[in-house]
Amino acid sequence: MPEKNKPYTVKITETAWEMIISHARFLASVSVPAANRLIDNFFEITNSLAAMPERNPWLEDDAIPFQKYRKLLVGKHYIALYQIQESTVYVAAVMDCRRDYVWLL
Repeated sequence: MPEKNKPYTVKITETAWEMIISHARFLASVSVPAANRLIDNFFEITNSLAAMPERNPWLEDDAIPFQKYRKLLVGKHYIALYQIQESTVYVAAVMDCRRDYVWLL
């Protein structure tokens, strides 16, 4: 855990980048402004993980090891899955929560 009041470092994995880009491209085929809002929200929400990343709940699913990922809502229909390792937060994936996404992990 980082020193008191010292922010965590937030890193976005290559997989998470590819996923958010894929979601935004699909969304842009319907609405470019909606795709831009998704990207803006993703950056805003993931940057907020630098302070108190423990505030979000664990992803609970029988197919996922207990307390492996925390989840964070991104926009209305997406969740970011992340892990905290010492003073670094790793955003591992961005999923459309309207779909069965656990098999992707």
